[in-house]
Amino acid sequence: MRWGDMDAYGHINNVQIVRMLEEARIAAFGPPRGAGLPGVEPPAALFNDVAEGTMTLVVEHKVRYVRTLDYRNIPAVVEIWVGAIKGASFDLHYVIKDPVTREDCVKATTHLAFVAEATGRVLRLTPEQKEKLEKYQA
Repeated sequence: MRWGDMDAYGHINNVQIVRMLEEARIAAFGPPRGAGLPGVEPPAALFNDVAEGTMTLVVEHKVRYVRTLDYRNIPAVVEIWVGAIKGASFDLHYVIKDPVTREDCVKATTHLAFVAEATGRVLRLTPEQKEKLEKYQA
């Protein structure tokens, strides 16, 4: 959590919550291919391990604010896991917890797909991609 993430009530702003989901997703599964410079390998290299010309795109976000996440000068706890794995898309689920009380503050889902950059068409998941995702399925 950053000082600038707060709203006028001292809570983490809803837009920043979605940014936290993005940061958790990238930390767990890697940045999209071609983005940024190499760094620490993620636990599951999925997004940076796609074929050239493939984009990893968010199809939909669902965010449920269970209770306010108040600003604290320590990182929030974000749990992330894979949900449904379909033929051409998959879901990531998250819970953001207060870092002190460990109470659930946000429950969210991101629906993702791999898309061919040249055509804009959704690509089917390969058996290897499905296998990687299944390791983190709950």
